[in-house]
Amino acid sequence: MSRMMNLTEIKNPFFILSFYHAVLLRLAALPVSNKVRIMIYRHLGMRIGKDAYIGPNLEIVDHPFSKLIVIGTRVSIAARVTLVVSSGPNNSRLKNMYPRKFGEIIIEEDAWLATGVIVLPGITIGKMSIIGSGSVVTKNVPPYSVAAGVPARVIKKIGELSNENTI
Repeated sequence: MSRMMNLTEIKNPFFILSFYHAVLLRLAALPVSNKVRIMIYRHLGMRIGKDAYIGPNLEIVDHPFSKLIVIGTRVSIAARVTLVVSSGPNNSRLKNMYPRKFGEIIIEEDAWLATGVIVLPGITIGKMSIIGSGSVVTKNVPPYSVAAGVPARVIKKIGELSNENTI
């Protein structure tokens, strides 16, 4: 059953900030350019490196904690990726057994997250790693790895790129 909010709740600074963040996140989900999306996410506190690409419909679970997200240089994040920076059972009695978990998500330089990837709190995805479509990342992914599945596991190591531009 829904209820009306009272004026005290609406004037609450946390409510106003949360509402502001939610509006900006919805704007970023619209079909706007990558530059506009990056600008909005940086304004929300995400640390994003140069030449990063963030596809449409990036979902940040618990957006007031978007400052816990670090995206490295030249990272590519496809459409409909979900970054979970906070997770817990909310008002369930389970919260006494399983407290809310917060954690920084770090995506190191040149990593690629394919469509529909979900990254849980406290995860680091290493440099030059690839995460396959639909994967759920529950553990850190080492650099130069391909990981896929639910839960994601490393299925292949990839070599470092040489400094030479070869085909």
